[in-house]
Amino acid sequence: MRTHDLIVIGAGTGNALVDDRFAHLDVAIVSEGPFGGTCLNAGCIPSKMLAATADVADTVRDAHRHDVDAELRRVRWADARERVFGRLDADAKEGEEGRRASDHITVYRGRARFTDERRVTVETDSGPVELRADRIVVAVGGRPVVPPVVADSGLPYETSETVMRLDAPPERLVVLGGGYIAAELAHVFHSAGSQVTVVEQQDRLLAQQDESVSEAFTTIVRGRWDLRLGRELTEVSGEPGDLRLTLDDGTELCADTLLVAVGRRPNGDRLGLDAAGIDAEDGRVTVDEHLRTSAEGVWSLGDVSTAVPLKHVANREAEVVAHNLLHPGDLRTMSYDAVPAAVFSRPQIAQVGLTEQEAREQGLDYVTATHRYEDVAYGWALEETQGFCKVLVDRGTGRLLGAHLLGPQAATLVQPLVVAQTFGITARDLARRPLWIHPALTEVVENALRALDSTAS
Repeated sequence: MRTHDLIVIGAGTGNALVDDRFAHLDVAIVSEGPFGGTCLNAGCIPSKMLAATADVADTVRDAHRHDVDAELRRVRWADARERVFGRLDADAKEGEEGRRASDHITVYRGRARFTDERRVTVETDSGPVELRADRIVVAVGGRPVVPPVVADSGLPYETSETVMRLDAPPERLVVLGGGYIAAELAHVFHSAGSQVTVVEQQDRLLAQQDESVSEAFTTIVRGRWDLRLGRELTEVSGEPGDLRLTLDDGTELCADTLLVAVGRRPNGDRLGLDAAGIDAEDGRVTVDEHLRTSAEGVWSLGDVSTAVPLKHVANREAEVVAHNLLHPGDLRTMSYDAVPAAVFSRPQIAQVGLTEQEAREQGLDYVTATHRYEDVAYGWALEETQGFCKVLVDRGTGRLLGAHLLGPQAATLVQPLVVAQTFGITARDLARRPLWIHPALTEVVENALRALDSTAS
């Protein structure tokens, strides 16, 4: 039994919480996968690097809109993949090597399972290693969900954790799922030359977004992707490279590659949590407002425990856990009151707060306003005819309830609205007190807020 002061299980965001403030402690970091976790190796960063490549390709394709004669020869996929993963794989390696070089950190590579209170066994390549510590942080992330109809078929499939490393773009790609991962990767591969078909059980894509955004996005991409909405996959047959996908209406789709992007699930079910007295539900570790689990001395953060599995949320949770580990008499709480999110597809999407359907279901007294990109000067410059900003405001207080953007730079434009919601700034104050640069694209946000003047405080 090896004893440490602190064990961190997971080398994604969990690794990031261990900084110089922990130099006085004997720390163990346990990781089954590469350092950097999903975000660095198979999620946020590589997908956005490839999405940026796709955006460049689409800009060339659409150059005629700006009276520019340009021709896209091809996307050099192998070169783009090497550029992306050559950098990220090196970062993951350097991250692990840096930890191994530390005189107060021990790295264990392998899957950890709890065997008792604050005790774990790590299955390493050289055999099991038993560890104990007074304090443990669980940060093992999540994994893609694979429906039984796919998993039991015996035929190959890709997930978000594998598809970006393919040697070449598929000729015929079927994407199972209609959420943000499906939307981003469909954008990447369509721009790289794949014929993309999306199969989604809902009647529209991105159904968790505000209804105006979801409906608009579905309409826009219908001209690029073959959409099979309201449909369920019932059978996978054929052979590798020549798949036959049968839908519940009897339709048969042909594909050389199937990408499964129906969601992710937390990895808590792999940890033997019961042995340590750690409560969980469907693999998601239960935590309190301080991110403590039900077991004494055990904390959790990131996708394995949060209800909002986003990297920027995990980063803030790591800050909270780090503080609470170091200052047990002055515990901080984690707030999820104004969590922004973005979809880096084409068009780009961003949101914070409630959707209109959520506000309606909660019976709130609210007003909305929408302003289109094409009605501001920089929208003219972009020749943008589809984008818009939509805001929802409490009628009585003028406080922002939610904001939704669809169009170029949406993930950046949403930030002043995040600040407003976080600090309780009214729509009128946000619109009228700061100076908004003309003719910057931020005017689409300003004008959406100004449109509320006649109906909200």
